[in-house]
Amino acid sequence: MKNPQEYLARRVAELHAELRQQDVFVLAQKAGATWENGRFHLHIWSQPVTITPPDFAAHGADGQALDTFTQAMLAYYLHTTDGTPLAREWIAFTELPDGQFYTAAFQGYTGNELAKAFGNGVEKLGETAVALGGAPLPFADCAYAFRVLPHVAVMVACWQGDEDFPPSYRILFDGNTSHHLPTDACAIIGSTLTRRLIRGRGSTSREP
Repeated sequence: MKNPQEYLARRVAELHAELRQQDVFVLAQKAGATWENGRFHLHIWSQPVTITPPDFAAHGADGQALDTFTQAMLAYYLHTTDGTPLAREWIAFTELPDGQFYTAAFQGYTGNELAKAFGNGVEKLGETAVALGGAPLPFADCAYAFRVLPHVAVMVACWQGDEDFPPSYRILFDGNTSHHLPTDACAIIGSTLTRRLIRGRGSTSREP
């Protein structure tokens, strides 16, 4: 069986090699980034980052190198994006290219985990989501959108349960996401948002 991290590292190296052949000004325009002082400047999860060719290393505002998965996400984004603006409509993971084959697994480690963590606690979900930069939307019983990248947005939605049905959570994607990321990268986004929300719930629970 392939080592996932080794595979990811090789794939990112391939993406960077292909990016080195492209015009940085065109890349910046398509990605919704700015090009200044030999670096791309953009935001991921509302946090500013810089990406420096030719190795395309990504660093946060504090100058620290970003984690492996975030580096990979940025490589996929720069390589894939065609500049299409947000659709501002929402689709399920199953509607992404080949997403139907992995929907059950995706729901298992995203929506199902959120249901275990939050249950019917929509107030706690809202408090946590807003603290993480989420914007409320009139969708389901409770929903919050997050801008992941300049042209990529994701939403967490909750339908409250009752005596007959348990609460249900879903991670949804902007309808144009496939113009900017492959489906496996979207799976990473869903997993990342889930972890951030569950971790954030614990943090807000300790506040007075």
